[in-house]
Amino acid sequence: MTAIKHALQRDIFTPNDERLLSIVNVCKAGKKKKNCFLCATVTTERPVQVKVVKVKKSDKGDFYKRQIAWALRDLAVVDAKDAIKENPEFDLHFEKIYKWVASSTAEKNAFISCIWKLNQRYLRKKIDFVNVSSQLLEESVPSGENQSVTGGDEEAVDEYQELNAREEQDIEIMMEGCEYAISNAEAFAERLSRELQVLDGANIQSIMASEKQVNILMKLLDEALKEVDQIELKLSSYEEMLQSVKEQMDQISESNHLIHLSNTNNVKLLSEIEFLVNHMDLAKGHIKALQEGDLSSSRGIEACTNAADALLQCMNVALRPGHDMLLAVEQQQQRFSDLRENFARRLASHLNNVFVQQGHDQSSTLAQHSIELTLPNHHPFHRDLLRYAKLMEWLKSTDYRKYEGLTKNYMDYLSRLYEREIKDFFEVAKIKMTGTTKESKKFGLHGSSGKLTGSTSSLNKLSVQSSGNRRSQSSSLLDMGNMSASDLDVADRTKFDKIFEQVLSELEPLCLAEQDFISKFFKLQQHQSMPGTVTEAEDTDGGTLSRQHNAGTPLPVSSEKDMIRQMMIKIFRCIEPELNNLIALGDKIDSFNSLYMLVKMSHHVWTAQNVDPASFLSTTLGNVLVTIKRNFDKCISNQIRQMEEVKISKKSKVGILPFVAEFEEFAGLAESIFKNAERRGDLDKAYTKLIRGVFVNVEKVANESQKTPRDVVMMENFHHIFATLSRLKISCLEAEKKEAKQKYTDHLQSYVIYSLGQPLEKLNHFFEGVEARVAQGIREEEVSYQLAFNKQELRKVIKEYPGKEVKKGLDNLYKKVDKHLCEEENLLQVVWHSMQDEFIRQYKHFEGLIARCYPGSGVTMEFTIQDILDYCSSIAQSH
Repeated sequence: MTAIKHALQRDIFTPNDERLLSIVNVCKAGKKKKNCFLCATVTTERPVQVKVVKVKKSDKGDFYKRQIAWALRDLAVVDAKDAIKENPEFDLHFEKIYKWVASSTAEKNAFISCIWKLNQRYLRKKIDFVNVSSQLLEESVPSGENQSVTGGDEEAVDEYQELNAREEQDIEIMMEGCEYAISNAEAFAERLSRELQVLDGANIQSIMASEKQVNILMKLLDEALKEVDQIELKLSSYEEMLQSVKEQMDQISESNHLIHLSNTNNVKLLSEIEFLVNHMDLAKGHIKALQEGDLSSSRGIEACTNAADALLQCMNVALRPGHDMLLAVEQQQQRFSDLRENFARRLASHLNNVFVQQGHDQSSTLAQHSIELTLPNHHPFHRDLLRYAKLMEWLKSTDYRKYEGLTKNYMDYLSRLYEREIKDFFEVAKIKMTGTTKESKKFGLHGSSGKLTGSTSSLNKLSVQSSGNRRSQSSSLLDMGNMSASDLDVADRTKFDKIFEQVLSELEPLCLAEQDFISKFFKLQQHQSMPGTVTEAEDTDGGTLSRQHNAGTPLPVSSEKDMIRQMMIKIFRCIEPELNNLIALGDKIDSFNSLYMLVKMSHHVWTAQNVDPASFLSTTLGNVLVTIKRNFDKCISNQIRQMEEVKISKKSKVGILPFVAEFEEFAGLAESIFKNAERRGDLDKAYTKLIRGVFVNVEKVANESQKTPRDVVMMENFHHIFATLSRLKISCLEAEKKEAKQKYTDHLQSYVIYSLGQPLEKLNHFFEGVEARVAQGIREEEVSYQLAFNKQELRKVIKEYPGKEVKKGLDNLYKKVDKHLCEEENLLQVVWHSMQDEFIRQYKHFEGLIARCYPGSGVTMEFTIQDILDYCSSIAQSH
């Protein structure tokens, strides 16, 4: 190892100004034994760089080469695997973990110890040494000794006190006066002792001299005490003289206290009287407005509103303790109560008259709207009533029973008014959908109410006969439960779509405006949610109205939201039935109208839910949307059912099945309707059901077909389906499109092989015998020596198939294929081209067998590939 270390130092590290400190012979753990060396090195120049270098023996010679180097500062963990037992394995954690197996445990320990020392000396970095024996980890200086030395120095510093300037000066003077202080310390100490004794004697004498002064001081204190006694005697005499004056002052103070108490009581009494007068005194103008104010003019309404607010403030004043026991307060409260009752009665009566008058005025405008698909505008009525909004708020907080009565009367009057308007509106919509009144009777529509007559079963009996030869063959299929979608032109469907959109566009602002008015006029919050307790109160018409437990207190916010919804349900109770009747009519006219209605209604439901998911409009349109979705599902189910019930003619060829054409029409219409629609998922599900039904029933009809071969029915119809899906690019049917293409291709190939058969039958049998001999082990070039398959027999068979006979056979085949295929799909040329390719493939197969089994015989077919191409081309052109 020493020789290797010396060689590595000389050849690798010395040229790089590095010094090799430790080396270990290792190989990678778990792999083939390919030895290499890990070297710990330092640079000779400063700053010192410490590295771990991997050195490997070259494959081309005996020299070593430097393979990779890692900086020691990048080393995170050294894992020796086991600190107790001898184990040559160890891991070094750089940017990744490197696992090594040393040639000996001693080399591994020496290398790890070197890494430890280099880290301590040059890096002082936190490298984790895991599973390493403590004997390998040494420090240069033990930490305990350093701590003890440091502790002793700190104590010495604490005990030492530096001399101040005066002490230094005294010591210098003393030492100057005694020059031998440094040379003879004992003599210096003896002198200091003598001087100290002299100072002590001087102190004692000073104390004895001060005794005379103390005696003088004591005499002075005795004289001062005598003076104090004389002053105390004088003070006692003064106190006796002032005693009488004190009694007189006490009497004066008591009198002043009584006067102050009386003034305080008077001030408090005045404050209470002012409070009652200021807060419980209603101006005469307000009283007059409450009793006689004009509730029909804007100025009168404003005066009544101010007066009502003032009355409410007077009644809601927070009385102080004892005020309610005063007779005047009790009388004033009774007066306020009478004013409130009378004004509330007068206000409720006036508003009831306004509600009734609105019904009469609005009815007069119905005639002009009856011929147009528009609803009357209630904005002027709402604008006039909103002038009373503050008075309604006052009535709600002061007399909830009258407020509740007004609410009920408003619902009664307005529900009848809206019912007339909405029914007339829907009557016009139905007439516009069906054309004329005479035509509307054909669909079961008559009467001013605009109701649809007939049961649900009558809707399913309506059908229209199809036109054209193809559709006349399967008229039973085209009866889809309602009128066939293909029998109504695009203009009729567009007309229905516009009318339905107009109906929804008229209803939506009407409902939103009424809901907004109810919220503002009746002071009901509709955009917040708070917990509350609600009970249901039945009205005279059997409906329900949210009501508070206590009639004298306002509703919680959650109950107010419920009350808005209940009021809207009562007022617009006819909207949902009328919409359902309109939907039934549209579905009766054309079952495909459910597609238009599903898209339009979904959009309006989405818009309403974005405004308020729990609103009347959102809930009602959501319920109607469920009905439309059911009709849509029923339309899809009817189409699938009619597919299953289809019957084909036994005397004529099948061609494109009617339900395949119907699916194309449905998909084209649906894609145009559902473009950018919110409920695309419903259509995708319908597509999946329909296409599965089409696939299954195409195969069913193909199996039952007697006139047209099964492969032709499958090929033509799946080609039509594939073309439809490719044109419409329906993403959810990508798998079905690929499946349709595969079925078309498979059945095209099957039909070609079946129809073409074996055009050169005898030649085919001859070569089948040749292939059988080869399969038995006879070499191909030896087949011509077989008696039944010699050259003479081959020439005899070939002569039976001159070009003229081949062309005649192909012409008959073309006529046969032409009889099988329909003109609609135009696949004749495609099929003929495929047959031409198949025939050429068989020809090439025969030519190959002749070349291999009869080499050098000069035997060839009596027609060529070019002849085949010419035959096929001339046959196609002649037909």
